Amino acid sequence: MVEAFFAAARESDFDRLVALLHADVVLRADAGPRQPRASMVVRGATAVARGSLAGVRRGLTLRSMLVNGVPGGILFDGDVAVTLMAFTVVGGRIIEIDALRDAERLAQLDLAPSAGG
Repeated sequence: MVEAFFAAARESDFDRLVALLHADVVLRADAGPRQPRASMVVRGATAVARGSLAGVRRGLTLRSMLVNGVPGGILFDGDVAVTLMAFTVVGGRIIEIDALRDAERLAQLDLAPSAGG
């Protein structure tokens, strides 16, 4: 599900993104105390899909993994983790996305671009 979400976003496939999302999906993004205006809550499949398309940057790589026991992934810009995301999936659709974009907190985690370290 995580790979499908990011593939649709990278390919700018709005309809595929919306199809992956529950109608009442909630995206919570925490950018940390230094960027409080970048933290947000977005509700609804259309709004989350639009935001996901707008937020995709070229050159980012994804490492899929479990995050707190749910499907998730880490986006890297080179060797630097820029976003850690956890997805709650119910009935084959994404109903919640929690994203951590706080550079200071991400730097404190042991995150590597490849599973091998």
